[in-house]
Parts: sequence; structure tokens; C-alpha cells
Amino acid sequence: MSFLKLDGIVKRYGSTPVIHGVSLEASEGEFVVFVGPSGCGKSTLLRMVAGLEDVTEGDVFIDGRLVTDVAPADREVSMVFQSYALYPHMSVFDNIAFGLRMGKMPADQIKARVDEAARILQIGSLLERKPKQLSGGQRQRVAIGRAIVRKPKLFLFDEPLSNLDAELRTQMRVEIAKLHRDLGVTMVYVTHDQIEAMTLADRIVVLRAGIIEQVGSPSELYDEPANRFVAGFIGSPKMNFIEGKAVESGERSITVAHPAFAGGKLTVERALKRPVLPGADVTVGLRPDSLALGAAKPILNLTCDFSESLGGHTQIYATAPNAPQIAFLVGGRPTLERGSPLAVGLGSGRVYLFDGDGVAL
Repeated sequence: MSFLKLDGIVKRYGSTPVIHGVSLEASEGEFVVFVGPSGCGKSTLLRMVAGLEDVTEGDVFIDGRLVTDVAPADREVSMVFQSYALYPHMSVFDNIAFGLRMGKMPADQIKARVDEAARILQIGSLLERKPKQLSGGQRQRVAIGRAIVRKPKLFLFDEPLSNLDAELRTQMRVEIAKLHRDLGVTMVYVTHDQIEAMTLADRIVVLRAGIIEQVGSPSELYDEPANRFVAGFIGSPKMNFIEGKAVESGERSITVAHPAFAGGKLTVERALKRPVLPGADVTVGLRPDSLALGAAKPILNLTCDFSESLGGHTQIYATAPNAPQIAFLVGGRPTLERGSPLAVGLGSGRVYLFDGDGVAL
């Protein structure tokens, strides 16, 4: 039986729908990440799980219990917000203990729970400090500690790292992953950062405009995106797309025409999920890390635009006839002049194909 179940969840503000019949199940102990662009409804969906937003239609179940109309305090969930929301006049200890004191828990039990949370989060030496004496990462640890001491059945995270700088985000991702491993509690995490999603999730839920586009493990979404939207959203740098026309299509191959391809066309040897008629719109997707510079058999007619040296590798941006800018990665620091032709082929990756509606072929 699923631990968290969303059954046909609909959310409307007035007559405007923002969540369109979302159904989803998560197992006990699973780390699920909601990811998508701003405004896709991921935070709204999380707040409905927490009880902070009313559900227009549908039901929410937690550990087999219907909680659609249950007050937030009675759902046995803890939520960590983007804002730390710490009381500035209270010590770290008092901030973490505040909810337990409001629940009239005995002082010795409160101390035991706070000390245990501080040990897990490695903030034992900070318990007497005030929030203004802490770094951003330390403040977020305190906010997480406040959630831990409640010993919830379900942890909810709403973009908790978005206020941190890049180095702290990386560090806190590791801390949250360790926390999930140590506690073994079901966690649902909202982010717009697909790197956070890829590194933290057991399963990723990709949302767009209040609809689930695809659910799967990070590797499933990266290797087998269901559509062009998912393919472009998962992966950094993002996938390159070239919109061409099918000129030949058989059971185990398809040839797509576009002036960006060497010789004006590209043949992909692969069985398709469904037939494609000659003349149909076909989008070719190429991941930046799948392209190789100096290939013996180039597949693209590219001209160097500019490059970015990133130390151990270089990101190259190139132009192609009648196509958007193409980005790809190469090892080392090659010397490239703007306007020079580039012989670019397919390295270790694969070619992705999408029909005129953006659905994977």
C-alpha cells in the first residue's frame, strides 16, 4: 500500500484551475521530488499535502488515512519552507523546541529530542546562539531541526535551498540526502532546480501547468524522456533540439532532413514507438555531453560562436543553418576561433526523436 496517495487532486482559485486532476503515489521511506518551472503548481500541490491549501476536488491519503479535511497540525507532517522563519529573539535551542513546548511536552523529553536533532544536523555547538549569529546554511539546519523533533510521518520541503549560495546549496543537498538515509522517513521535496532533483530523488515528478508530464527515477527521465518538455528540462546543459522533416522511415530506422545535418540529413538506426510518415515534423534531440568535437564522421554542420573554459572541460556554443544555437561539452581547453567550422559527431550518447506534438518516438 502506498504511504502517500494523491487521488485526482484539483485546485482552483475562483474559476481558474491551477492543478488539473493530479494522481500520484509514494512508498514509505521514498524521496520524491516535484520539479518544474515557476508557476507549474508544485508548491501549491505540496501545500495541499500539508493542509495549508484547501483541495477543490480529490483526496489526500497519508499512511492509509484520509486527511483531505484534516487540520495541518493533525496530519503528522513537518514542512521546511524557503524562508527559515526563525524567531530572532530566541536561541537555536528555543527555536527548535518551540513547537514541542506549545504541545505541552515535558521538558526532559524536549531536551532529548532537541539534542538528538542537533546531533544529526551537527549543530550541537550552536544551541545557545541567536539566528543572527548563524550563516544561511546553519539557519536552514535549525529550520530542519525544528521539523525533525516533531518526529513526523512525512517531511515536506518547499525550495529550502533557494536562498543559499551555490557552495552552500551543494553542501546542504548532501546533508538532506544523509538525513533521509538516517531517518528513513518519506520526504517530498519541491524545487525548480533540476540538479537538486537529479541528485536527491528516488523518483522525480515533472510538472508543467498543473499537470504531471512524467514520473520516474532520475536515470529514467534522463534516458527515456516521455516528451520534448521533459527532455529539455532534465539535464544540464539542456538538450539541443533541431526541428526537421522525416524523409524516410522504416521499422528500424528514420531519416530526418535539415540543413544543420552533415549532408542535409541524419539517419537514426532505431525501432520507433510508432510509424512516421514522410514529410512529418520530427525534432531531433542531442544532449551536449553526447556530442564529440573532431569526429571522423560528423553529423552536424556547425560554426563556432564562442566557448567557455570551465577548467577541466570547455562548453562550446555553435551556430547551425536554420537552427537554434547548439551547445556541447568537450574535455580540456581547445583553442577555437569564432567563425571556424566544427566537425561534430555523436560520441557515447544517443539521438532522441520527438514527433510534431513533442511526444517521444
